[in-house]
Amino acid sequence: MNLRDLTSRSVIATIRAPSPESALDTCEALLAGGITALEITFTTPEAEKAIAEAVARYEGSNALVGAGTLRTPQEAEAAIAAGARFLVSPGLDAETARVMADAEAPSVIGALTPTEVMRAVKAGADAVKLFPSSLGGVPYMKALRGPLPDVSFIPTGGIGPAEVTAFLEAGAAAVGAGGELCPSSAIVSGDFSRITELARAFVAAIPQRDAA
Repeated sequence: MNLRDLTSRSVIATIRAPSPESALDTCEALLAGGITALEITFTTPEAEKAIAEAVARYEGSNALVGAGTLRTPQEAEAAIAAGARFLVSPGLDAETARVMADAEAPSVIGALTPTEVMRAVKAGADAVKLFPSSLGGVPYMKALRGPLPDVSFIPTGGIGPAEVTAFLEAGAAAVGAGGELCPSSAIVSGDFSRITELARAFVAAIPQRDAA
């Protein structure tokens, strides 16, 4: 799998759930709404169990199941062993980045400043998770893209449907969406129809992009 397989989905859902079961229910709700890039974070209890089950469940489908919030080499290794199709870290830890870069799955490493972005790329990131993107918004990403035009940015943090459109039109490779797409209140209460409704709104906000 290459980075394009991931970024072509445009929206990557960040799933923080209180249990493996609720993470899987969230995946189902997102898929029902048209979101096919599913990042199960390691803040979810037994995240590797949820990832492995989701990978097996959706094998042969259009869904891509990845792992997020990878903060240690051990978490990255567990995510790889579980079959995660892409790997995401909120920041740059050199040892964790090394494990991610050596995997066959695309690695997305978090950064905010120009120095951090350059270090993430040097560490082997296939894309940079611009986090938290809400701090500078679209103008900040545009400013970074001036001296760093070859970096694939995936803004994450504070992304709603309006931001999906704005960031993608400004050149983001894709966007990551967490609480605005998968509210913890909906997950905890079991209101998965709400997540499906939100997923449809996010999909509707994706602008038409050149398929090349």
